[in-house]
Amino acid sequence: MNLFNRLPGYVSSEPGLERVVLARMPMIFCIGATLLMMPSLLLRQGNWDMHALRLDDLISKVDIYATAGFLLYCNLVVAVTIGAFIVLVMKGPAYVADAYPLNDADSPAPAASRHTPQQ
Repeated sequence: MNLFNRLPGYVSSEPGLERVVLARMPMIFCIGATLLMMPSLLLRQGNWDMHALRLDDLISKVDIYATAGFLLYCNLVVAVTIGAFIVLVMKGPAYVADAYPLNDADSPAPAASRHTPQQ
């Protein structure tokens, strides 16, 4: 039994930008995540002439903004990846379901006789 029957005569579309997007998404995600983490790392590594409490306050604020930006960026990357995957699937071969016989396919019954109210 074949679960998927290809539609005869269907021509698949040429691959396009969706394949490029899907291929580059891991690199785009890593570069973006690194750029979003950089301010937090630089604040911790640098030798700043600032009072320790003010530096801790600044680090906390930057961490909160970096986390918010990272979560937003993750949502964006996932949405673009899902969109590219949907386009990839839609450009693939077409499949048809198995046909099933209809009782009144050649001469449909009148609408009144099909739906009789039950008493």
